[in-house]
Amino acid sequence: MTALAPASDSTGSLPAADARPGPALTGRGGSEAAGPVLEVVVPVHNEQDDLEPCVRRLHAYLTEHFPYSFAITIADNASTDRTAEVAVALAGGLPHVGVLQLTEKGRGRALAAAWSVSPAAVMAYMDVDLSTDLNALLPLVAPLISGHSDLAIGTRLSRSARVIRGGKREVISRCYNLLLRGTLAARFSDAQCGFKAIRRDVADSLLPWVTDQGWFFDTELLVLAEKAGLRIHEVPVDWVDDPDSRVDIVTTAIDDLRGIARVGRDLATGRLPLRDLRRQLGREPLDPARPDVPAGLVSQGVRFAVIGAVSTVAYLALFVLLRHGFDAQGANVLALLLTAVGNTAANRRLTFGRRGPAGAAGHHLRGLVVFGVGVALTSGALGLLSAATGHPSRLLEVAVLLVANAIATLVRFVLMRCWVFRRRPAAVSGEAR
Repeated sequence: MTALAPASDSTGSLPAADARPGPALTGRGGSEAAGPVLEVVVPVHNEQDDLEPCVRRLHAYLTEHFPYSFAITIADNASTDRTAEVAVALAGGLPHVGVLQLTEKGRGRALAAAWSVSPAAVMAYMDVDLSTDLNALLPLVAPLISGHSDLAIGTRLSRSARVIRGGKREVISRCYNLLLRGTLAARFSDAQCGFKAIRRDVADSLLPWVTDQGWFFDTELLVLAEKAGLRIHEVPVDWVDDPDSRVDIVTTAIDDLRGIARVGRDLATGRLPLRDLRRQLGREPLDPARPDVPAGLVSQGVRFAVIGAVSTVAYLALFVLLRHGFDAQGANVLALLLTAVGNTAANRRLTFGRRGPAGAAGHHLRGLVVFGVGVALTSGALGLLSAATGHPSRLLEVAVLLVANAIATLVRFVLMRCWVFRRRPAAVSGEAR
C-alpha cells in the first residue's frame, strides 16, 4: 500500500507511505488539528472515465452543503488504466482530496486500508458511480457524529426508499438479504448498498476480525457489528442503478455464499470473540444472567432438531392412534395440529430465546401458518401416494410421512428463523437498533 498523492491544502506536505493519504485538513467549520470530522472513501478499480466527474460532484456537494470538516480519499486498488493518474490530478487540484494506492485488487481491502489509517471521527464510503442521492449523506452520518449510533447504512429495501433498477438485481438483492436473515440471523435490511459509515473507534475494534477483502466485506462487518451488540442506523435512500456496472454477479454470488458459510462457522465455533468485543465496546448484556448474544445457526439448528425429533415421535404416535377413528388425511391434520402448538412453544423458548408474554400471540399465530405449510406438504405426499398405489399399507404411509415430515421440518426451521421469531427492528427510517 502506498500513498500516491496528498490532500491538497495550505500545508502542501506529503504523507509517509504508511500514513493516511493527506495531512490534517481544514473544513468550513475551522481548523481540525486532529483530522476532519468525516472522511469519505471512494474505492475504485479501472474507473478512469467516471472518477473525475464523480469526485468533483461529491467535492462540490460536501463543500456547499456539509456542515463539518471533511476529506475525500480515492482508494485505488490495483487499477491498470489511467485511474491513478486521474486521481493524482484531482488530489492536486481540489482541497481535502487524497489518494491511497494499493497494489492488490479488492474493495474490502481498499476500505480496510483507508479506514485503518484515517484520523477522521467518522469514516464513510460510497461507490464511484454515486448511485445514491448525496442528500442522504448527512442523515447517514449525523447519528454517528453525535454518538447515538455505531454504524450506518443506506437501505434500498425500505418502503420509503425510491429505487430505479432492473428486476433481476432487485430479486437478487432481496433474496440475498433474506438468505442472511435465515442463515446468520441478520436484522439489518440491506447489506449490499454502497453507502455506509462507521465511527473510527468502532472500526478500530472490528476491522482486525473482518477477513474478506472483496465484496463480502460489508456483510461480514455488519454481521460482526450486530453480533457485538452495536447500534446500526438505517437511512432509506434514493438510488438509481448504474447501467454500466461491471460487477460479475455469478462470481460475487459464489463468493458471498462462501463468506456466509465461513462466518456461520466462525460464529458457531466461537472463533469470533463476541463477548470480548462487547466488553471492549461497552455493549455487554443489560442482564448478565440472560446474555443477549444471539444463538448461532448451528446451535439453533441442533435445538430445533432435538425438538423436531421429539415432535415427530409424538406426531407419528398420534397419527397411528388417531388412524383407528379417522381416515389418513384427518388423522394427519389432527396429529399435526396437536403437536404444532407444543412445537412452537418449545422452539420459542429453547431455540430462539423468546420468553414472556410479549409477542406470544403473534408467534403462535404465525406458527399456525407454518403448521399449514406442514399440512400441505404431508397431505400432498399422502395424496400422491394414494393416487399412485390406490390402497397403500399403513407401513408405507408412515414411511412416506417420515420423508415428507423431514422436508416440512426443514421448511419450518427456515420460516421460524426468518419470519416467526425474527426480532423486528423499530422504524427503519432512522431508528437505530
